[in-house]
Amino acid sequence: QVQLVESGGGSVQAGGSLRLSCAASGHTALNYCMGWFRLAPGKEREGVAAIDSDGSKMYADSVKGRFTISKDNANNTLYLHMNSMKLEDTATYYCAAAKGDCLAGDWSSKFMYHSWGQGTQVSVSS
Repeated sequence: QVQLVESGGGSVQAGGSLRLSCAASGHTALNYCMGWFRLAPGKEREGVAAIDSDGSKMYADSVKGRFTISKDNANNTLYLHMNSMKLEDTATYYCAAAKGDCLAGDWSSKFMYHSWGQGTQVSVSS
């Protein structure tokens, strides 16, 4: 499986911006779906965004228009650019990888992904 390491988490004020990074290594499938999930206290792990091998992007309604997922294939790095952040964005964020196309399954389901990072904490304050 692919090894994933997140970085870039921290504290930010509401309305501010933050960029998360996810470095990938190991066995990487040619066709893959990579996503970002978040886990807030007392809540289930939630799919935030995903990007397919062809660059197609998917977003949860709660972050659409505010977050942008992207990737740097040369450096095997996945990014999540978070803008106009809200208190509800406070969570531990995880990157994940799944074999095949994102739309071949439910990209927002945690059960679709075979590799996960260790998580990085994001705290939004007012």
